[in-house]
Amino acid sequence: MRVMAVLMLLVFAAAPAMAAEDLMDRAKQVFEPIPTTPPKDKIISPQSVELGKMLYFDPRLSSSWLVSCNTCHNLGTAGVDLQETSVGHGWKRGPRNAPTVLNSVYNIAQFWDGRASDLKEQAKGPVQAAVEMNNTPDRVVKTLKSMPEYVKRFGEVFPDQKDPVTFENMARVIADYEVTLLTPNAPIDKFIKGDDNALSKAEKEGLRLFMDKGCATCHSGINIGGGMYQPFGVVEKPGSDILPRDDKGRFAVTETPSDEYVFKVPSLRNVALTPPYFHSGKVWSLRQAVGVMGTAQLGVDLTDSEASKIVTFLHALTGDQPDVDYPILPPITDSTPKPELAVTQQGGGH
Repeated sequence: MRVMAVLMLLVFAAAPAMAAEDLMDRAKQVFEPIPTTPPKDKIISPQSVELGKMLYFDPRLSSSWLVSCNTCHNLGTAGVDLQETSVGHGWKRGPRNAPTVLNSVYNIAQFWDGRASDLKEQAKGPVQAAVEMNNTPDRVVKTLKSMPEYVKRFGEVFPDQKDPVTFENMARVIADYEVTLLTPNAPIDKFIKGDDNALSKAEKEGLRLFMDKGCATCHSGINIGGGMYQPFGVVEKPGSDILPRDDKGRFAVTETPSDEYVFKVPSLRNVALTPPYFHSGKVWSLRQAVGVMGTAQLGVDLTDSEASKIVTFLHALTGDQPDVDYPILPPITDSTPKPELAVTQQGGGH
């Protein structure tokens, strides 16, 4: 009897360790850690990254000289603008919430509807969009060529090109910089690398629920999302206040009926830092967003306790934010096209 009791105690003592090991093994099969260094095969050179960084922060790529890439994808606020939908040229609002630029190199495609296959293609869109930077490729090139330092830097990055200052090359170097915007060392990354203490007990409970309830079916891989397209409302469509009926998502790209209300599954990395949520930007509470996903995508009514535990786990997806020094940009010259902005003056003041 005594031997049996001792054996039972040993079994119970080992159970938590076995459970923790099982959870870690499951997590390793579902997620991958973000690397601490960017993929070298996606970058031309350190010089291209530096030039891309300057252009990322340069508002003179916009016709007004007021809007830069960083305006909507602010690196001080986890790569987003914390707006329902972004405000661009002439105080116009865009139709969708700005997704984070952080770790975006690991997405299957760019934009909510996946209309850009990579970061270079994506970089061309906002520059020309009337509700964003409202510029033209010709005017961008003229602006860049008017500043000798930019001409010099483009020549260093593309030494084999006779005329390296092009709209295409502008997009390429911005993409090179964006490739470097990674957020490694989140608690989840440390956990799947073998550090059992990286997640708290509450975070582990949330992780287990995240996998058991089916969230990880779509939010998996290196970016914990971003790797597939799914209908918003697999089981039950959210109300029009969250899923606007006039935005049919990927259908506008493919014109395939089955793609109505289909969107790219967003990455959940740093999600606690990037409200509001969904392509409509209508939900500010992460707790509410989890509840919406439960009913709309999984057909599950999560209890308050379950939703709270999943939210606790989602906070463990926040990694090291990029350490960014604001670049000093080249001065304009007499030949630089001047800013163009027509805004109706309104009353009031600060």
